[in-house]
Amino acid sequence: MSHEQLWAPWRIAYIQEAAEKAPLDSRPLAFLPDADPHCFLCQGVADVANERQRGVVLRGARTITLLNRYPYNNGHLLLTPRRHVARLDALQPEEQLELSQTLTLMVGVLEKVIRAQGFNVGLNLGKAAGAGLPGHLHWHIVPRWVGDTNFMTMLANVNVIPQSLDALWELLTHALETVSKLPSPLTGEGAG
Repeated sequence: MSHEQLWAPWRIAYIQEAAEKAPLDSRPLAFLPDADPHCFLCQGVADVANERQRGVVLRGARTITLLNRYPYNNGHLLLTPRRHVARLDALQPEEQLELSQTLTLMVGVLEKVIRAQGFNVGLNLGKAAGAGLPGHLHWHIVPRWVGDTNFMTMLANVNVIPQSLDALWELLTHALETVSKLPSPLTGEGAG
């Protein structure tokens, strides 16, 4: 098999920026009861001071939405309950409602902000189903475009992600700030 070189000079800004990023705030994290301190989702829930570095784009009363650090496609998000739960039947009705409302909200924001034409939305439930983090439920929201399975994917088994995670975080958090009315569970109203 011959070695092919892929030149991507536009990526140098992302590389240099990553090297210049400040380290995470080193204060102890305030984990929720039953959280797993080794779970990156639980860390995202607990680390309010470092939302950008953790990729948290939205915090609801019962859920958080994060950028996937290893995206299948540009705009790939993870939606998860704040509680560390592994089973659907362990979700509270309020969590189920907020997960559904947040999914609807994020699909709409991704359609507007990055002009996604479709979505793959899914959950890998359990290790046998491919869950990389089987202890903490999370849904994948993967934006799609007509023709996004291009020659790079087909011939070289390479995905080309055209936008840095930091630039995507900026776009999404700005768009979410301008959403005129969030569903009530996301605003925290009535949450206690």
